[in-house]
Amino acid sequence: MKASKSATLNQRIRSELEGRILSGEWAPGFRIPYEHELMEQYGCSRMTVNKVLTALAESGMIERRRRAGSFVARQSPHLEQVALAIPDIAMQVTAMGHQYAYRLLRRQLRSARDGDAGEQELAGEASLLAMDCLHLADDRPLALEHRLISPTGVPEVLEVDFAVTAPGSWLLQNVSWTRAQHRISAWGADAASARLLDVKAGTACLVIERHTWRGDQAITRVRQIFLGDAWDLVARFAPGNNR
Repeated sequence: MKASKSATLNQRIRSELEGRILSGEWAPGFRIPYEHELMEQYGCSRMTVNKVLTALAESGMIERRRRAGSFVARQSPHLEQVALAIPDIAMQVTAMGHQYAYRLLRRQLRSARDGDAGEQELAGEASLLAMDCLHLADDRPLALEHRLISPTGVPEVLEVDFAVTAPGSWLLQNVSWTRAQHRISAWGADAASARLLDVKAGTACLVIERHTWRGDQAITRVRQIFLGDAWDLVARFAPGNNR
């Protein structure tokens, strides 16, 4: 399923503004171009620009001041930065010239497992939305995804039809985040995963586990299993971003 043009433009504008902030091109206190200037630059509606600026404000990257405009926020010392961007698999597959497809394998509203601190943080006093998904490129399996989303942090998630919309794409387009943690590892596919990926058990895979928060609220937790010969990770760094 291809991302809509409006969603693609929304992500492009947000990515470019974030890039200028994170690179230091737009320093803390810098005034972001006014809405009408961004509308003219990107050839888009005021609604699209407003949605991007609202998401950036919710993530803590900018401050919106009534009648004065939007300004790059002065980040608190404990703000974390991630070396890896959170990718939209659908957009990346399409951008590489391949046909993207997606299948929802399972959707379940359930309680957090006893003894699993990550699940309990996501659920709080409520339940979790658990999904298993399969991403395909040119009708061949590319990645298997096991995702948990917090309905407490994202109440509208219970109304989304994830049979037609990949959860990762929907989250990137609709839910702002302030902090993420990645864990990357190599793994040999077990029998169940290998069957879904249409490979032999033990096939080399790249596993990305990611937890995402908005402020103190946990939003989502995902484990993505990519075929080892089908995915590259590239992290870009700039002077001043060393930690």
